[in-house]
Amino acid sequence: MERVANRLMPKHRGAGDRSLGIAFAAMVVLFALAPFVVYPVFLMKALCFALFACAFNLLIGYVGLVSFGHALFFGWASYVTAHAAKVWLLPPEAAIAVGTATAAVLGVISGGLAIRRQGIYFAMITLALAQMMYFFALQAKFTGGEDGIQGVPRGRLFGLFDLSNEMTMYAFVLVVVLAGFLLIYRIINSPFGEVLKAIRENEPRAISLGYRTERYKLVAFTLSATLSGLAGSMKALVFQLASLTDVHWAMSGDVMLMTLIGGLGTVFGPVIGAFLIVAMQNYLAPFGQWVLVIQGAIFVFCVLTFRRGIIGELARALHVQL
Repeated sequence: MERVANRLMPKHRGAGDRSLGIAFAAMVVLFALAPFVVYPVFLMKALCFALFACAFNLLIGYVGLVSFGHALFFGWASYVTAHAAKVWLLPPEAAIAVGTATAAVLGVISGGLAIRRQGIYFAMITLALAQMMYFFALQAKFTGGEDGIQGVPRGRLFGLFDLSNEMTMYAFVLVVVLAGFLLIYRIINSPFGEVLKAIRENEPRAISLGYRTERYKLVAFTLSATLSGLAGSMKALVFQLASLTDVHWAMSGDVMLMTLIGGLGTVFGPVIGAFLIVAMQNYLAPFGQWVLVIQGAIFVFCVLTFRRGIIGELARALHVQL
């Protein structure tokens, strides 16, 4: 089995690894300097959504599974983290761990139910499960209903770092997002990731090679759900709020939009797409509901002009891997 996996692994990745390394170093430097120029809370929101989009991209871009219900993991991790920090008085690292673990459990359950279907049936099952949990969040007492969970304390990280300080909180979010980004990169460039790509390209052939594709897809789905939950947990601490917006179906649409605009199946595409969408939501807020119209127009423009997404077209023009 390992020999087959090795055959799937690309043999020449030197130039690609160098270009990715340079791009990653530039991204780290940019993010390190950004809070001195841009409002830190805006950056933290964009970073949380960047991790969410990267987690979603792991599923849709490298396995070919389209989920319409990823808000389920993002939102419920946010609720559980907020509840754990405010009611159970857990420290931030423990609250985030509980929220992320909740997303992982939900990923195993919903993935186990949906993964045996393909195409539109898989997508609709994920949407149905997400909507079911949305209405549960609307009725459950501990979620606060339409008011959500407000005034979530950020606490002290490991009892040492006061996260009420914006720069300290930003540093924590940045470290977690970069760690999640590197984990996703490691996954997609491992033998496991190569099998996922083989499933995306031709699942019957992967089955004929001896791979139990349903198990691979379930693991990928769970990993995507877990990292989505990590993003939702951090967002709850950043804004000190968990609300119905986080579990609404529109959140799943937003993360899909981020991934498609940035570049499906690219490493940096979801990050660019997340920052672009969050920036539009923030700076175009005075236009009210017209923001959705503008987003739709930009999406249509990007689909017609950048068929591989912004980063996908840039990588193709420069003949590099991004």
